Amino acid sequence: MRKYYLSLLVLGLWVPLASAQEYQTQTQLSQKLKSLESASGGMAKLQSITKTIGGKDIWLMEIGSGDRSAHPAIAVVGGVEGAHLFSQELAVAFIEKMLTSKSDSIKTLLSTTTFYVFPNMSPDASEQYFSALKYERSGNASATDDDRDGKVNEDPFEDLNGDGLITMMRIEDPTGKWKTHPADTRIMVQANAEKGEHGDYLLYTEGIDNDKDGAFNEDGEGGIHFNKSLSFDFPYFTPGAGEHPVSELENRALLDLLYDKPNIFSVVTFGPANNLSEPWKFDRSKTTMRVITGILENDAKVNKFVSDLYKKSVTAKDAPSSLPTKGDFVQWGYFHYARFSFSTPGWWVPKFEASKDSTLTKNNTNKDDKNSDVNFIRWAEKEGLDVFVPWKKIIHPDFPGKTVEVGGFKPFVRTNPPVKYIEKAATDHTKFLVMLAQAKPELDLVGLKTESLENGISRITLTVLNKGQLPAIAEVGASNYWVKLITVALNLGKDQALVGGRKIITINNLQPGESTEVSWLVKGKGIATIEAGAAQTGIKKLNITL
Repeated sequence: MRKYYLSLLVLGLWVPLASAQEYQTQTQLSQKLKSLESASGGMAKLQSITKTIGGKDIWLMEIGSGDRSAHPAIAVVGGVEGAHLFSQELAVAFIEKMLTSKSDSIKTLLSTTTFYVFPNMSPDASEQYFSALKYERSGNASATDDDRDGKVNEDPFEDLNGDGLITMMRIEDPTGKWKTHPADTRIMVQANAEKGEHGDYLLYTEGIDNDKDGAFNEDGEGGIHFNKSLSFDFPYFTPGAGEHPVSELENRALLDLLYDKPNIFSVVTFGPANNLSEPWKFDRSKTTMRVITGILENDAKVNKFVSDLYKKSVTAKDAPSSLPTKGDFVQWGYFHYARFSFSTPGWWVPKFEASKDSTLTKNNTNKDDKNSDVNFIRWAEKEGLDVFVPWKKIIHPDFPGKTVEVGGFKPFVRTNPPVKYIEKAATDHTKFLVMLAQAKPELDLVGLKTESLENGISRITLTVLNKGQLPAIAEVGASNYWVKLITVALNLGKDQALVGGRKIITINNLQPGESTEVSWLVKGKGIATIEAGAAQTGIKKLNITL
């Protein structure tokens, strides 16, 4: 794969970045990560946390200097959807930019903050992009009986027009619920019966009904979806979700590792959901039940603050609405892992704007058209991108005597732009992740006072301050065992005794700029040590001479 190098001004300094000519296979991604680790001078550590059932590594790259486990951390997770290769490229580009930056501010940040980057959680699925038969796949290599008929993988896709791509089939049928879009007859939309519309077509994915159950391609290769099999709001009895939550090797390995990293204060997912362009809103009705299903009020304010940081860094406009889905990772990160959890696809189709004097504008009778597929195909054609397979008639054994056409959007094109778009997105998202890291909760010990009292007793008074821009703990994590509360511990010498106050003081939370005062009465002389903080804020130490 040919590569070239660009000198780019990133975060105030010139940084070399290798720009690939094509999306990377799992083998190429692995080689790239190993190369970055080797050249990092100890700033990075690469490890495989498990292998999928398909035998592919799930990689973790730790970035930072010093004792990385003692620093507040951000987990960055890509490839939660197997068909979203752009997300894994974005994660790898972020790693490269951080490790090759010459900026003193980045080096300082990496000495106080750790990044745990998982570039691709769905390598079994993403490799379908490079196969002879290309189709969008989310499931791993686990064999599944998706239609629960006692058979496994018996109704896969078939390439009926021989182009190596799985697209769609439209069948002319008066009972169909689909019709062509008035602005572009290539695009299929559902007829709206409430508006008096009627359909003219049946619409299926390209293939044959092998098991004669009336469904097409419902039980093919591609088993459990990583982003559908997490434990929050698990979609039971749904194809791709698995028999129970966290059933797969990659899911279990990631969750086990994250629970072993109490220093993580935020999780950022490169995936289909987007609560950065449009933050989650507080809804009291969703937070008063025994099992909450909505973001808590204080955490919603944090989401809004981080969303504003995102919009300062990521300049792309008109992000489409993208809600979370059952069993997905971003919701698990918030509701079950109890961290600040954010997600973005990293790229979306820009809004197409035709020039006023263009033929398209003059001939378009549907002025209020907002269909996303129409917007995409117009934008793609303007950019000179080949994204659509023209509808072509075929003879189909399941529809004798009917007009059947195969065509539609090529797989992967709507969420994976040409690789030339990676550089801009990687620069913007690196800036955002740096800003998020700089906003981390950070404790300081200020206002220390020691007063000598009678009988060799000293009063120690100290203020614990959160000088960061984020709360020390997400509100959802206040009662979660796995999130560590702030503790302030007084460690005494052998000739000292505590006569007033508690040796270990627990602070439930500190909002940005918030502080609390602690004090002790100690008898004796010598040096005492105060340790204050939590895993996700870092620990501050202070020596006191009495």
